[in-house]
Amino acid sequence: LPHPSPPGTMPPTRATGDKTKETKGFGPNVDADALVFGVAHIFASFNDTFVHVTDTSGRETVSKVTGGMKVKADRDESSPYAAMLAAQDVVARCKQCGITALHIKLRATGGTRSKT
Repeated sequence: LPHPSPPGTMPPTRATGDKTKETKGFGPNVDADALVFGVAHIFASFNDTFVHVTDTSGRETVSKVTGGMKVKADRDESSPYAAMLAAQDVVARCKQCGITALHIKLRATGGTRSKT
């Protein structure tokens, strides 16, 4: 029997199917002008500030950033600057995931506890 290809050469490879690129999208499939809501859970304590965005049911986390993740010094974790940096990161992630509107839920320490 004759060889299908000369010795020392590789047989031809099979052609694969269409090589179309599928883009991976985040968030729901809705119109461009539709409002997609999320819930921003903000917790401000004396030591840190948490900004946690979920879907409206609260089950799926979109983004979670703390003030301590944005600044290096421990004393700056609860500062307004650290909270602003955390909020900017959360907004960028929400835009990437297609969330266009947020409900805000705010928790903080308070009551009769002294501030010093």
